[in-house]
Amino acid sequence: MEEVLDVYERPYDPQRPVVCMDEMPYQLLLEVCPPLPMEPGQPRREDYEYERKGISNIFLFFEPLAGKRYVWINGHRTREDWAEAMRYLADECYPDAGVIVVVMDNLNTHGPASFYEAFDPAEAHRLRERFEFHYTPKHGSWLNMAEIELSALVRTCLKRRIPDEETLRREVQVWADERNQKAVRVEWHFTTADARTRLKRLYPNIHD
Repeated sequence: MEEVLDVYERPYDPQRPVVCMDEMPYQLLLEVCPPLPMEPGQPRREDYEYERKGISNIFLFFEPLAGKRYVWINGHRTREDWAEAMRYLADECYPDAGVIVVVMDNLNTHGPASFYEAFDPAEAHRLRERFEFHYTPKHGSWLNMAEIELSALVRTCLKRRIPDEETLRREVQVWADERNQKAVRVEWHFTTADARTRLKRLYPNIHD
């Protein structure tokens, strides 16, 4: 926990951006009956029936100090998919950064070994050198600020039926572009000192 909180206290450095990463599955649903549009005094009405069209996985990257977020969407959440998402982060989102500092949970796909399963050794080593990884502790995913952005994404964009992955990509990108234009940030105030005071029950009790 303290490791992640210490990372959040680092000053902004474009050569070493701090990026929070999280992912979530999303069920694609096709309307069987077209919904009835809104009318004065009447909300939009949807039929309960729908057709499942598979699941897409949303990888979200959020740089809280800069108010930037990037999204990578595909149909799976394997080691290879995570590795491809991280290559997108390194080469497309932060090509000029020296080292990208990544905060994420400790899912078994989230680690350098995944690079070697997805790419040849030279490419895997190149990507490994681009990142500095910090993991949230077990039951401590609330420390990952990307969870806040995923929550905002669900509330403002995904609480409806989206039938296919292409539509999902387009809609989520519009959401990300709008928040990036506004440079929406997270004001994180919980520090290591706060943790030692408010969460002291989690620390070992040492007596002389």
